[in-house]
This record gives sequence, structure tokens and C-alpha cells, in this order.
Amino acid sequence: MKMKSFVIIGLGRFGTSLAKELVIQGYEVLGIDRDEHIIDSLSEYLTHSVVADSTDEEVLRSLGVRNFDCGVVAIGNDIQASIMTAILLKDLGVKKVVAKALTELHGRVLEKIGVDRVIYPERDMGVRVAHQLVSPNLLDFIELSKDYTIAELEVPSKLHGVTLAELNLRAKYGCSIVALRKSDGVNIAPTASDVLHEKDLMVIIGTNAEIERFEREELF
Repeated sequence: MKMKSFVIIGLGRFGTSLAKELVIQGYEVLGIDRDEHIIDSLSEYLTHSVVADSTDEEVLRSLGVRNFDCGVVAIGNDIQASIMTAILLKDLGVKKVVAKALTELHGRVLEKIGVDRVIYPERDMGVRVAHQLVSPNLLDFIELSKDYTIAELEVPSKLHGVTLAELNLRAKYGCSIVALRKSDGVNIAPTASDVLHEKDLMVIIGTNAEIERFEREELF
């Protein structure tokens, strides 16, 4: 199911960055935080923003959070509030609940209560940086599971002018280009006739091994 609307609870650095990026990408975002100053500062950036206590079930119900495709619990420093909020989002029927974990133990508790995805921003950022350091063409890296990854790779000069059909990525390596980022915009679901240009960005999905082999054989 394609996510179209998000409620983000906890607008610290991580929550704010996530909310703004989702709005930039054209999604509907409701931001919730207890701090009135934070809500005031973000009101012009988000689709909706409200000062509220996310541990109050009636408040969440009145805000219609169950109508959002995805709820993100990004509460920064209150583990109890994070857990309570996640429980309420699940109970209220939010289709997908994602929560930020402060510690491994916090993450395990979130998993036990049925959170669909637990994220560790600081740990995950370390993994991303490590991958970027050892692979100069890798600009971004998102681990979808233990085996599958989405990677953003820069097109090297040797692939300039090559069509996706000529590259034949899926047949050769088993991974797929799902988008091309060019200077004039993003091409979602490119076709076989699309041409690669140096410095374009390829968004690739596949197993870690498939993407690593593609990098090793084609990008260096």
C-alpha cells in the first residue's frame, strides 16, 4: 500500500526533519508536539500542526489519527510517552506505526507491542556513513531488511549514454533501478529506453550482494 498521509508525533530534530521532507515530497503531514513554540515555528511548513498530549487517547481520537496511512512516533527523550503513544496508535487503528527507539531495550519493547517498524536514527546513520565511506559512488543507503537494500548511486562516466536496456541490470545482477534523479527532477519507474547520464543518481533496490556486485563490476 502506498503511504499518502502521515502523522508525526514528537517534533525534535529527527521528527522535524522527517516531517519537512515528507511535505517537500508532496505528502500530507500532521505534526503533533507538546511544545507550543515548536508547533508555532513549524506551522507554515506542515500541512497541519497541533499542540497536544499524544498519551491522551481521546485527544488522538479527536484528531482523527486513525485516518492517516502511517503514524511515526518520534518522541525524543520520554520512553514511557513513546511506548504509550505507540500503543494508542495501534489501538486506534493506524494502518502502519513506525517508532524511533532510544535504546535496544526500548526497541524490543516497541516490537513486542506490535510496532510495524522500529528505527534507530543514530545507529542507522552510522551504518549509512560506513557504507558511503567505503563506496564513493554510494550517496545514500537504506536497509529494508537484513538482506534487501535501497541504494542511491551516482552514474559514473563509463555509463554515460547507456540505456537501461543496454545496462540490463535485472538480468545481469538481479537488482532494479526504480528511479532516476536528474538535475531537472526525478523519473519514477524509468523505462528501458531511458538513458543514463554522468552524475545522474540511480535509485536501486535489490539484495546487498546484488548491489555490491553491480558496484564492483560497473562503477569502478
